[in-house]
Amino acid sequence: MKPTYSKFILPLLLFCSTSLFAQETPFLPKKLTQEEKGILSNYQFRSAQLTPPPSGSVRAAAEWEEVEYLVLAWQPSFQNILRQIVAAAVNECKVLIATQNQASVSSYLTSNGVNLTNVIFLNAPSNSIWIRDYAGNTIYSDDVGQRALTDWIYNRPRPLDNAMPSAHATSIGIPIYITDSGTNDLVNTGGNYMSDGLGNAFASELILEENAVGNPYNVSAKTEEQIDNIMFNYMGIDNYIKMPTLPYDEIHHIDMHMKLLDEETLLVSRYPNGVADGPQIQANINYVLNNFTSHFGTPYDVYWIDAPPSTSGSYPDTGGLYRTYSNSVIINKTILVPTYRPEVDAAALALYQQLMPGYTVVGIDVDNAGENLISSLGAIHCITHTIGVADPLLIVHQPIDEANAGTNVSVNAMIKHSSGILEATVFWREQGTTDFNEAAMNFVSNDNWTATIPIPSSGNDIEYYIYGHSNSGKKLNRPIVAPEGYWTINVQTLSSEEWALNHISEPYPNPTKEMVNFNLDQIEGDVSVTITNTIGQLLFSQKITSANGILSLNLQPEWNGTLFVQFEGDFGKVTKKVIKL
Repeated sequence: MKPTYSKFILPLLLFCSTSLFAQETPFLPKKLTQEEKGILSNYQFRSAQLTPPPSGSVRAAAEWEEVEYLVLAWQPSFQNILRQIVAAAVNECKVLIATQNQASVSSYLTSNGVNLTNVIFLNAPSNSIWIRDYAGNTIYSDDVGQRALTDWIYNRPRPLDNAMPSAHATSIGIPIYITDSGTNDLVNTGGNYMSDGLGNAFASELILEENAVGNPYNVSAKTEEQIDNIMFNYMGIDNYIKMPTLPYDEIHHIDMHMKLLDEETLLVSRYPNGVADGPQIQANINYVLNNFTSHFGTPYDVYWIDAPPSTSGSYPDTGGLYRTYSNSVIINKTILVPTYRPEVDAAALALYQQLMPGYTVVGIDVDNAGENLISSLGAIHCITHTIGVADPLLIVHQPIDEANAGTNVSVNAMIKHSSGILEATVFWREQGTTDFNEAAMNFVSNDNWTATIPIPSSGNDIEYYIYGHSNSGKKLNRPIVAPEGYWTINVQTLSSEEWALNHISEPYPNPTKEMVNFNLDQIEGDVSVTITNTIGQLLFSQKITSANGILSLNLQPEWNGTLFVQFEGDFGKVTKKVIKL
């Protein structure tokens, strides 16, 4: 049964007696000001009006999904940075600008060559520019159904900012669900949240600290389990991964040092050995890799991007600012990336282009004397937020990294739309050619589709993308930038045994206490799996048909020490070593 929404739109707070909250106030940093610290204990963060969660299952959107609106809070102190954001975004979506000075903002944008066709002005006041932290997050009923926003309690005594999500919801006419009452009074911020669109999300342990016993917001104390339940009920997050906060990041928002580029790819800031937050970031990523897998059941792919120092070479532990390239925003086919100076930016922008082929990568300087945004502890992601499209067509696919020449490869995807899917197609070509071949995908079950494409014996790499067409007429490619951007299959020429050795993954996690996983990537045919110990005792034996995919093995408590997992099939034999704790 399709769940129903109960709609809660709170009235905008249009007046506040203290000058701290005047319309388009003087610039406020991300962190609490001294004046705000003084009023924190007496400020009312909770609401007396009960605002329950959606009545049915919901899915929180990922940032790389289709966007209908980019939302901004106009701040004159950073109008040049905001202008560049608007100029890039109007080519991708509507831009909703909150300001009570529409005439002056409009004049400034048009006089600087910005087309206002896709710009919508929202006559609403704000306290600060940091809209990522206080704007609402897009959710959908039943994965691709009705669109709504979920809004948390903003961890700042800034009432105009905290009312902004309701203004957005009213402006575009969608429901909003707010965690500000009862035992659902959750304090959280958008910069400390990252969703894969499939029920997995990342945060720092700030989320635990700000809702703990004795928290400064006077919200109900919550256990981690209670926080997880709120995130599940309001946003459909069923795997909420939390990492220790970083010692030199004053804000403790994960978007200052990492970013999800897709369902399985993490882009992470890297510092020189032993410098600043480098050791804790590495420990956090190791924790993720050792304890969690992507939606596809495989380890996350991690790419490191160097965090730039100051011009004198200083990092946050020696007085430098917290500079980051991960604080970027994806707006359909464009990525906006914070930049600092050409000599350090070039490699970072090139890495974005490598990891996100076909996207337009736009660098925006956040570290200049006129508008030094980064000195206020934020960058591009921090001052932008997005609202997803009203009619999403969801395509989820784990890209195929490698294939053996002369074989056939299965391309599988979950494709879903509220009206159902009329057709789905894989477009593929050999690298170096112009035209794409087409392979119709066949419906399997539960929104899953599959197709088989031949890998030519030439050994040329294969470029491909997936196309979905709904019964209602909605069409979408994945990657969204296709055919200009696509996935690439690295084609190898290997013997069957060499192929199997390379494509039966190493065990993960390893060492392990209970379960071990293997990715049998494109392994064809039946496979016999055995587990033995160091003295050759047979502990386990099983025959697997159609082995391609993730294999999970439960290890018995008494199987301690070094274990050998052997895979045998038409390819020969492959053995992997597991350390059982």
